[in-house]
Amino acid sequence: MRVYVPLTLSGLAEAHRAGELGTGPLVAYAVTPALREWYLSDDIEELEYAALNRAALASLRLLAADPATARRRVVVAADVPDGAAAADPDRGLDPAALGEVRVAGPLPLAKAAAVHVDSADAETDVSAAAEALAAADGGDDDAQFAVDGAEDHELLWYATQELPNLV
Repeated sequence: MRVYVPLTLSGLAEAHRAGELGTGPLVAYAVTPALREWYLSDDIEELEYAALNRAALASLRLLAADPATARRRVVVAADVPDGAAAADPDRGLDPAALGEVRVAGPLPLAKAAAVHVDSADAETDVSAAAEALAAADGGDDDAQFAVDGAEDHELLWYATQELPNLV
């Protein structure tokens, strides 16, 4: 199963030093039944892209909680055994938890398939989105517009061999 783990650049640097994304349980995003129902597609690539975008939003939430870190969203795509990630059945229909899964055990960085990171050009919009996130969650349309501005930026794809250059 492919999971998408939200991080920040400082979190990615720590994962690189430690050799793992975390010891578990980790919050990640994947193609879950609830995500399939919400996205209304049978195309696995579209569904995985939706899960990646859910992880990018979670990365934005990490940035909002840590104003000192670089303002770039980071998502690590990793492959785990099918039983290693599970959705919380109590949150399955919660719109905030669409695609959210918990990865039980440690997740070695060697399981990473790719790393997705915002370009430097996105930093201004990502910073504005991180600052506006709480207001957007509260229903502020102008703040939601700022959050959507970050989503307009596609995350760049990096091979895992490029990880030392990213951190």
